[in-house]
Amino acid sequence: MNNVASIKDRVYLFLAEIGELAAFAGRFFREVARPPYEFRELLRQCYQVGNRSLTLVLVTGFIIGLVLTLQSRPTLIEFGAVSWMPNMVGISIVREIGPVITALICAGRIASGMGAELGSMRVTEQIDAMEVSGTNPFKYLVATRILATTLMLPLLVVFGDLIALFGSALVENLKGAVSFRLYFNTVFEALSYGDLIPATVKSFFFGFVIGLVGTYKGYYCKKGTAGVGKAANTAVVIASLLLFFVDFVAVFVSDIFYDL
Repeated sequence: MNNVASIKDRVYLFLAEIGELAAFAGRFFREVARPPYEFRELLRQCYQVGNRSLTLVLVTGFIIGLVLTLQSRPTLIEFGAVSWMPNMVGISIVREIGPVITALICAGRIASGMGAELGSMRVTEQIDAMEVSGTNPFKYLVATRILATTLMLPLLVVFGDLIALFGSALVENLKGAVSFRLYFNTVFEALSYGDLIPATVKSFFFGFVIGLVGTYKGYYCKKGTAGVGKAANTAVVIASLLLFFVDFVAVFVSDIFYDL
């Protein structure tokens, strides 16, 4: 009986948190549409999200391109299909690997950072002080961060995809004597708008999820300084799980359009 009650409590808490997160998202859409608009803070957050995550995204993308090509090359050689390497790698990275890996990397860095930053402001009563002084902390702290991640993540995905393709081209150039020009011409011929548009659209949703979860966990942080670490950790876990769910929905919807 205790185990059953524990499972029921966990399910109730999970559903309650999903409801609170949905209400938080609804409040974001209401606040972001009403003036005044915090353009200066939005630009600062775009710099924080984009510029400070770029190096990590580029290094990760380059290694992914190298590893994917090195692992796939022996199998393609065995079947006499090594000429299909640029097509396979290009479509794989642009459609799925690039957006998902970039989003997971950013979830680890951005969601945890936002959770810790806003959590620290909450436990030190800085957010309460902003409310008392007449400032809208939700618009200034939350809306700008969610917008920044939503706008910047697609750009990070583009850079990550390009550097991953460069890493793959480097392997092909060294092992297969394929020129960079021929490699990229083959990749761009294999890609279509049906590959680029769904990947770009879901990147915006990835960024929204990362910003939403990170700010939500930090904005409602509790239990003093110990809650700051918990907010950062849970922000990464929940954001990562939601990214996989959003990716599944995006792939399912895009397959329906392909069938039509």
